Amino acid sequence: MNTKKFGLADLTNSIFNSLGLPQTIDPLGIGQSGMRECLILIDGMGKDAVDKYGDQFSVFSEIKFYQSLFANFPSTTATSLSTLGTGVLPGVHGMLGYTVRVPRSDNRLLNALKWDERVDPVMWQKVPTFFERAMSNSISVTHVAAKRYEGSGFTQAALRGAKYVGANGIDEMVQAVKLALAPKPSFVYTYLNTLDSAGHSDGVGSDKWLTALQQVGEFISKIIQSVPEGTRVWVTSDHGMVNSTEQIILGEDNKLLENVTLIGGEPRARHIYLTEGSESESIAQWREFFGGKVQIFSKTGAIGAGLFGQTVTEDSADRMGDLIAIPNTDLILIDPARVKEESSMVGHHGGTTDIEVEIPLLLA
Repeated sequence: MNTKKFGLADLTNSIFNSLGLPQTIDPLGIGQSGMRECLILIDGMGKDAVDKYGDQFSVFSEIKFYQSLFANFPSTTATSLSTLGTGVLPGVHGMLGYTVRVPRSDNRLLNALKWDERVDPVMWQKVPTFFERAMSNSISVTHVAAKRYEGSGFTQAALRGAKYVGANGIDEMVQAVKLALAPKPSFVYTYLNTLDSAGHSDGVGSDKWLTALQQVGEFISKIIQSVPEGTRVWVTSDHGMVNSTEQIILGEDNKLLENVTLIGGEPRARHIYLTEGSESESIAQWREFFGGKVQIFSKTGAIGAGLFGQTVTEDSADRMGDLIAIPNTDLILIDPARVKEESSMVGHHGGTTDIEVEIPLLLA
């Protein structure tokens, strides 16, 4: 029995292979279809959530569950969408989390979603995207999402090369998707973040989250109804989400920040940057403090364990925390400089629990 776990890099490899893009493979075995492929990415829609709540909304019984995919670590938007866009794992594309330290900077963090004009997105993420490669092989590629993401540093880094159609509101997005699928061969990627936002603010399963899931269902249904005949419509996500019930503020009533120069990552996937020479002491201290509740890796240990994939470039190793902390329970690790923002959120992700990493691949 094949127990290999497939991820977002496998999905885009298979889709672009079906459209005839050279130097791609079809790990998911989807084969060729009608040369029109649409991929809907619903931010924060883990398989666990669809299993628990999907039967409340008709669209989830109308579309077929194709298989589970698994987000690579960290299970967060910046990393997952970069994996999807490039077809390579985080150790190669170098988008290692929500925030990481810019090497040889004045101890500065780069927030991958908000970006920093001092960082060139194409130099930071050097791997050509599927979108670039497909466009240069006469495959029409369109990215339909909110206008505010157009031309952003993150879009330039992870998803560059597509024709970007900025559309605000579901109906405008559906119309843009329909028009973009007119040519053959064509690929349309469309992204919606409302479910993730509701999960962060109110938690998975909350009234606000269920309203957002209903809107997601309407969005998917409208796209399925409007696309040209023969279009395959795929639906997936970038990560799941856990509702946290326990938190620790780093450095408050504990000595965890004794040798720490910078806190990166996010509450369930911390990159911790240390003073030179303090790594062994700090790792021992963190392991003793947390016991089995949190996985603690050294940089060397993380690379050796394949945490970011089997290959890690020099650039990626430079950006990585000296200590990497990943809670096993629903615990969150709060940055003392961001207590208000981080502790007020109910839903979190980034870690390696099944709920965070298992995402559905649905097919209409």
